[in-house]
Amino acid sequence: MRLRVLAVGQKMPAWIDQGVDEYARRLPKGVTVDWLNIAPAKRGTNSSLRYQQIEAESIRAKLSTEDYLVALHVLGQEMTTETIAERLDQWQMTGNRVSIVIGGPDGLHPSILDAAQEQWSFGRITLPHPLVRVILSEQLYRAWSIQAGHPYHRGN
Repeated sequence: MRLRVLAVGQKMPAWIDQGVDEYARRLPKGVTVDWLNIAPAKRGTNSSLRYQQIEAESIRAKLSTEDYLVALHVLGQEMTTETIAERLDQWQMTGNRVSIVIGGPDGLHPSILDAAQEQWSFGRITLPHPLVRVILSEQLYRAWSIQAGHPYHRGN
């Protein structure tokens, strides 16, 4: 299974890259997560919506019409690790290319949210976008561990 994460932002702090790499390294060879950095819009005097629009254009350039799109959004469906594991299982069965999108500091443009087949939330708290990368990476690994019966996940 191959997943893609399109994340707005570049030049992450070393600890972010290390965290993402750690969980990616733990995945078996049959599960790959490709991380694509999307350049953030240059900040100035424009509105948040304009920055979102610029970033959305860059995101759309990396997507195809066949992608199953998941947008991370604070108002999306609150996810459990078990639900993510179920989604991974479904995606493996369908063979769809799945792209998960993490927005920038201003969030995702409504056109990206509207195009997404699913909107996920990791809770109603505001998380720094770089940290979301590590959380997503860990959750994908944990979801795989549930599927594989690996002892990493010791949930209910």
